[in-house]
Amino acid sequence: MRLRTLTAAVALALPLATAVPAAAAPAPAAGCALPGRTGWTDEGHDTDRTQFQRAVGTKRVLMLHVDFPDAPATGEFADYYRQLAPAADWLKEASDGRTRLEITPLNRWLHMPQDSASYGFDRGITFEQHELYVRQAAEAAAPYTDLARYDMVYVVPTRSAAAISFSPTYLYDPATAGIVVDGKRLKWAVTFGQDMYRWGPKVAAHETGHTFGLPDLYAFAGTDYHRFVGGWDLMGLISGPSPEQLGWERWKLGWIDDRQVACLPAAGTRTVRLGAVERPGGTKIAVIRTGETTAYVVESRRAVGGDAGACSTGVLVYKVDSAVPTGEGPIQVVNGNPGATPPAGCTPLDLAAYGPGQSFDDPATGVRIDVLRRDRFADTVTVSRR
Repeated sequence: MRLRTLTAAVALALPLATAVPAAAAPAPAAGCALPGRTGWTDEGHDTDRTQFQRAVGTKRVLMLHVDFPDAPATGEFADYYRQLAPAADWLKEASDGRTRLEITPLNRWLHMPQDSASYGFDRGITFEQHELYVRQAAEAAAPYTDLARYDMVYVVPTRSAAAISFSPTYLYDPATAGIVVDGKRLKWAVTFGQDMYRWGPKVAAHETGHTFGLPDLYAFAGTDYHRFVGGWDLMGLISGPSPEQLGWERWKLGWIDDRQVACLPAAGTRTVRLGAVERPGGTKIAVIRTGETTAYVVESRRAVGGDAGACSTGVLVYKVDSAVPTGEGPIQVVNGNPGATPPAGCTPLDLAAYGPGQSFDDPATGVRIDVLRRDRFADTVTVSRR
């Protein structure tokens, strides 16, 4: 969740077209990078690096432990640390070593001046309430450490603070005075709540993703909150069966290079061998641009790494629109098997992956995707646009 407070037309299994467009010469990947249009977290590649931190390099994180007059400290610091610290391993593996978290616990209880129930978490905390919470934690820590040494902070409440129910991300507003401690502005923080015991370290990876500029991929409204991407991305359903991040977001974050992107920016055809996104090396995504802010993306998924519990494997097809705000479906997965009955623990969209012989066709954009072959850790596809 993030707070500003931080809180697909489909046709399947069609016969191969009788007329195939001429093969397109390889195009630079930049021709398929989409501009952001929301002014906030979105799927555009021109992320504002003043407001959001870069996703590559070492991120120094200070972990603060807080208690409250109505919720005194309980438990061992090491237990809280172990609950969240594996997020560093997740991000290191997902980024192929390009992102590293150095999480340093302060290992002392910081006493907040207000009751835990007073901050508004149970009512949908506002930006102002959230900023106050982060400010009070940072000011309480200032006598014991140099906050200027860190890129961001994790604020971890005592487990007895039931009123701190969920884990929003604090992103500073450059138009306001913000939080300044010891002469340095605090720009990014994650404040954890009771849901950290349900989601585990992946909630830290999810929330840290917001500080990199990633939007939420679950729906903010409606009855099916996971109708857009199901369990296919950590920024959607954190506990999903295939939570490794989509190839498009890996490209946006700098976790894969331009040379690993097969770009089709205009009419033409390309045949591409896609290596599984969960493993390093090879071409990772094929992008068929359909408009100024829109594209289809194709990638290969396997039941390895963080996706070991995948409900389906093969070719994943999804639409990206970098003009769509967070929580409204900036990415939407196309279900390649809408008639399949999901087993226990899976949803229909978790069975979305295409296999050899299956095709996707969108007459509205002229996009067609044919799955040709499957290898152990790769899929070969032909992508075209009329």
